[in-house]
Amino acid sequence: MSDLRIALVAEGPTDYVILEAALKAFLGRDFVLIQLQPEATQPEMGSGWCGVLKWCYEASKRCIGPVDQDTTLSNFDLLILHLDVDVSTFQYGNCGQTTNDLAIACNWGDLPCAQVCPPVSSTCDALKVVVDSWLGQATLGQHSVLCLPAHSSGTWLAAATLGAAHPLLANAECDIQVEANLERLPLQQRIKKRPRDYRNYAPVMTENWQQVKNICTQAQVFEQDVLNAIP
Repeated sequence: MSDLRIALVAEGPTDYVILEAALKAFLGRDFVLIQLQPEATQPEMGSGWCGVLKWCYEASKRCIGPVDQDTTLSNFDLLILHLDVDVSTFQYGNCGQTTNDLAIACNWGDLPCAQVCPPVSSTCDALKVVVDSWLGQATLGQHSVLCLPAHSSGTWLAAATLGAAHPLLANAECDIQVEANLERLPLQQRIKKRPRDYRNYAPVMTENWQQVKNICTQAQVFEQDVLNAIP
């Protein structure tokens, strides 16, 4: 059986580390994860959620129908589109006036779109509508997965390294500050948001994936969606 080839559109490099570690926990086969966004050769796209938005907008201009069937993605078995749920609290103006103007012209879904939490699923559903509007005439196909860690992928790392009883995780998926507070913990538990530090804890993420799923419902959703989307 050949290795799975998985394309990733994500906010940044630490998200790559988290998602790769999660995939290792449940895929049960070898894979290659290739980050399409952010892409060093396309600095104009930027990074963060604004970069993901721009990637979706570009896809909307070249693709009609399932985006995973676009010729530029033909060598991949799966596409993962990542966006942290904290994006639901932002607004288009955070990405600059040009993006704000595009949002109006293209009739993109409203931001902010955060709903009462818990349950976080209500906000995730609202954010899915927004992402669909960014994609326009393109759609997420049967071999595409929208990954929405709540409130960020850093929450998943906190769940893997701290455990359910830790005060930082008392309201994990509804607390927008979990990732930031992970950097403020006492030295022995502190994890700074940088690829080197996240890579150091990636094996813990893989080993404790069941613990992450027990704390974070969106981790459960991600696993099931990926398994359903693999050809």
